[in-house]
Amino acid sequence: MWRLLNSLQGRLTLLLGFASVAGALIYAGVTQWPLPQLLLWLQAALTAKPATGTAAAIKAPPELHLGIYGGLGICAVLLLLLAFWLAGRAMSPVSRLLRALEGAVASYRDGDFSFSIAINRRDELGELIRMHNALGQTLREQRQHLVQRELLLDTVVQNTPVALVLTDSIGRVAYANIASRHLFNEGRNLVGLDFSELLADAPEALRKAVESGEDALLSVEMDGSEETFHLSQRAFRLQGRPHRLQLFRRMTRELSRQEVATWKRVIRVISHELNNSLAPISSLAHSGAELARRGQLDRLPSVFATISERALHLHGFIAGYASFAKLPTPQPVAVEWVRFLEGLALHCRYWLAMPPPERPGVFDAVQIEQVLINLIKNAHESGGAEDEVTLSILEVGTELRIEVADRGPGMSETVLAQALLPFYSTKRSGTGLGLALAREITEAHGGRVLLANREGGGLRVSLRLPQSSPR
Repeated sequence: MWRLLNSLQGRLTLLLGFASVAGALIYAGVTQWPLPQLLLWLQAALTAKPATGTAAAIKAPPELHLGIYGGLGICAVLLLLLAFWLAGRAMSPVSRLLRALEGAVASYRDGDFSFSIAINRRDELGELIRMHNALGQTLREQRQHLVQRELLLDTVVQNTPVALVLTDSIGRVAYANIASRHLFNEGRNLVGLDFSELLADAPEALRKAVESGEDALLSVEMDGSEETFHLSQRAFRLQGRPHRLQLFRRMTRELSRQEVATWKRVIRVISHELNNSLAPISSLAHSGAELARRGQLDRLPSVFATISERALHLHGFIAGYASFAKLPTPQPVAVEWVRFLEGLALHCRYWLAMPPPERPGVFDAVQIEQVLINLIKNAHESGGAEDEVTLSILEVGTELRIEVADRGPGMSETVLAQALLPFYSTKRSGTGLGLALAREITEAHGGRVLLANREGGGLRVSLRLPQSSPR
């Protein structure tokens, strides 16, 4: 009961009840008592005349009647005044709360979450005030956590060795870390400067790479030595406005380490292959000399044949490495698909998953054919069914996609991450040049190679070649 009386509904009920009782009392006071008697008394007092000489007969004043409309009119006026006063009393806390909420919303809009409202009520408005204060506390805590995360992120970004430059829609620097200051402005602040003017003093290769708007790996001459950078560029909208982010990562040390590791791997592979060929040749040469000394000439042809076989294998191995190291620049021309696929079918077996595009492709036919021969050969050696080795050719926008797929076991995540590296192979007798050569040729065409496991098992190797006018 007490809770109901403290609620807004209970208070409005009491006010309406009070207004009803007050209305009845006002109507009775206006039509019955005391207003009629008061008006009669006033009328009698105003119309009474003093006595002259003899005693005058006192005549009672006539009875005053307001009438029903007069009474209702006076009641309406008094009830309107009472209703206005009661409405002010009822709406006063709501008005104060609305003004406080307006102030709170204005503070939140300005980023100030310290605003709170004093609690002195136990009704629904009090509950609303408590919820508002709880919301303000939550926003303050989230704002504090956000500031801490932004501070941590800014500290990490400022101290990262990767040079970071954020430019706005007109090319002015909106944000730059310490590495970018040393790279472009001798350690001085870059914010507010025109980035194109800063690039004017940078090496030409770096300036052209930024102007291209694409990711790039480039080498430039800086401070008397050659530095290799990986440039990554991304466009996005920040607070509704276009911005561009450029990341300049020094790759010289990392590439040097990778180069040394690659050379070590090459030396191990070559040493292993040379030993596998030279040891039998040396042993067979010694055996041939011993057979000749003993006069057993009938066994010499087989000895010489084995030596010749090992020498041919070694020659093919060295030739494979030489072809990878001396890859010529591709010469893209218009290639008719029917003739190209017929020539490819003479070297390997495959099944065309879909009809080829009607328009000719633009690429170096000899190099791409060699890539597809290697990929289809690998697909057949994957262990899947031979009739499930498929070739797909399709055009997507300005890009040509050539895909070789199989139903073998696929590749693990570790192998997928390293399969395109030179000299990496999971085969005991593999050289690790097949996929690396495919990557080298595809990137020389301005494209890329993608490896992905297929649903249901198998591997898909995709060549993405940009299509441009033939030379």
